[in-house]
Amino acid sequence: MRIHIATDHAGMELSAFLVAELGTMGHELVDHGPKVYDALDDYPGFCIAAAQAVVSDQQQGVEALGIVLGGSGNGEQIAANKVAGIRAALIWNPETAALARDHNDANVCALGARQHSQQEVLELVKIFIGAKFSKDERHVRRIGKIASFEATGEVIY
Repeated sequence: MRIHIATDHAGMELSAFLVAELGTMGHELVDHGPKVYDALDDYPGFCIAAAQAVVSDQQQGVEALGIVLGGSGNGEQIAANKVAGIRAALIWNPETAALARDHNDANVCALGARQHSQQEVLELVKIFIGAKFSKDERHVRRIGKIASFEATGEVIY
């Protein structure tokens, strides 16, 4: 699977760890940066670029997911979710990692580098990557309403 990853300065060490570990598991990692540590960098550009790459790959039939990292993961999730077609989920335990895929067909996970150890993050990411969308009708319907809002701006209840 192709995995697009992005971070800010707070997650650079964790990002490098994940690139190495997931690479040894056979995944193709695409690092969207940053490439150089800068304590004053801004995460939105990196995370948006990774999210755009996930959407592009998925539209071309490439199996792809994304990972965005920061101190808490919150801002990075928000940035990724601004890209049409992205469903980024903040994951913080095994249940949220699995349910993000199972119920929401999330295609990007967000994690806080200052919230977990490297091993904890690796386990959460492995759960996220390994989980599949249930395709349960109620979840398909709900995701469809989100996609419809993205396209039209109309809220469907």
